[in-house]
Amino acid sequence: MLNALYARLQSEGSGHGALSPKTVRYIHTTIHKALADAVDAGIAPKNVAERAKPPRPSRRSTRQVVSWDSHEIVQFLDAVANTRLAAVWRLAAMTGMRRGEILGLRWADLDLDARRLSVRQAVVAVAYEVIESTPKSHNARVIDLDHETVELLRMHRRHQEAERAEWGEDYEDHDLVAARENGTPIHPHSFSQTFERLLRRAGIRTIRLHDLRHTHATLALKAGVPVKVVSERLGHESPAFTLKQYAHVIPGMQAAAAAAVAELIKGRNAPRATSLD
Repeated sequence: MLNALYARLQSEGSGHGALSPKTVRYIHTTIHKALADAVDAGIAPKNVAERAKPPRPSRRSTRQVVSWDSHEIVQFLDAVANTRLAAVWRLAAMTGMRRGEILGLRWADLDLDARRLSVRQAVVAVAYEVIESTPKSHNARVIDLDHETVELLRMHRRHQEAERAEWGEDYEDHDLVAARENGTPIHPHSFSQTFERLLRRAGIRTIRLHDLRHTHATLALKAGVPVKVVSERLGHESPAFTLKQYAHVIPGMQAAAAAAVAELIKGRNAPRATSLD
């Protein structure tokens, strides 16, 4: 039924002309997510969209990955250092988490002593209403944290406790790391808009909030972090997907690899002298 629907949408549309493969794939993504939630809730026995064949968008429609370089990410972290959500912005930059995953992160998902977190839920907007959902991959994953991020999170938690005391009985405790002053979830759209305002004020090159995720992945790959590790941190379906997404980084990695191997065997494979007699 789904395959027939996708074919009809591409050929006839829904009354306003045929739809592009990219649009039909968005429809498939929505259906897949709805059925996945139904399976999680015990309403449906399985996600039949797993076996459907949505159209593949043409390569020309693929959006070019945009990211900051290391100097720009430092400039950003300096610009947000004294803001209320400084720890949250650093978390976004240093983990590559999706917007909904950041906003859905709970203190119960953090192990600050072990310096790691678990991505178990996301906060998303549906018809502008904020709801809790599962991560995009529907699977929990563990992300290790650097020391400075952990220390900022500890400080952020102390500030949050002060806000709880100030609000008293009016405080709504959702256990969220990224929350408004009264404890309620931050709207995803508002979070993105705040990010845009911060960039304008600081005079930093404008990128989307989601491009912080691309920045983390690109810098990690350039630093020599194995593709499999980057893929796990981002929650990608496979390292192959990560390689395809960040193919622009690979040429530089290959050059470094070639130089490293040549240096390793330098002097060990000199041609041996042979006699002509």
